[in-house]
Amino acid sequence: MTKEEFIQRFHMRSLPASVHNFRYPQQLKSAAVLIPIVSDQNQLNVLLTKRASHLTHHPGQISFPGGKAEPFDRDLTATALRETEEEIGLVAPSINVLGQLNPYQTISGYEVTPIVAIVTNSKSYHIDKNEVSEVFQVPLAHFLQRQHHIQVPFYHRGEHHNIHFMPYQQYNIWGATAAMLHDLSVLIN
Repeated sequence: MTKEEFIQRFHMRSLPASVHNFRYPQQLKSAAVLIPIVSDQNQLNVLLTKRASHLTHHPGQISFPGGKAEPFDRDLTATALRETEEEIGLVAPSINVLGQLNPYQTISGYEVTPIVAIVTNSKSYHIDKNEVSEVFQVPLAHFLQRQHHIQVPFYHRGEHHNIHFMPYQQYNIWGATAAMLHDLSVLIN
């Protein structure tokens, strides 16, 4: 899929109902992540991060750059862009925001809005080692192949949920990150 095909499919199709069915029982805090699609020599890759192992929430997990909304953020897109720059040094002029997916509720009490963007210049990163231990890319084509979409039943507080997994090489991509990737693949595939 070319960058132009990706953009056209993203804009022309209706957002699918999410496969993510978890609902947090209390008030949620707002957060946003950036789903950076890197266009590199006619190949599209998804940029992901590995969270630092000392973090309180989700240590060592694979995620998108992003985080909690702050009162000074203009909107959730601003949150995703600010957090991306803080975590990995990718600046807004290199990011072409396309839109967003439906928000996700997480077990940690956040409503996370994924912001989808094309990234034009991602050759070097300035990683905040306090938050991120690694930045890597996975070919978008990997996530478009259904055999890489795994769901495992999970019971939390007596309710059934599916946990999503999308392993790639040594990386175990799971949870809300994998659910977001699944929903994005349904939208553009």
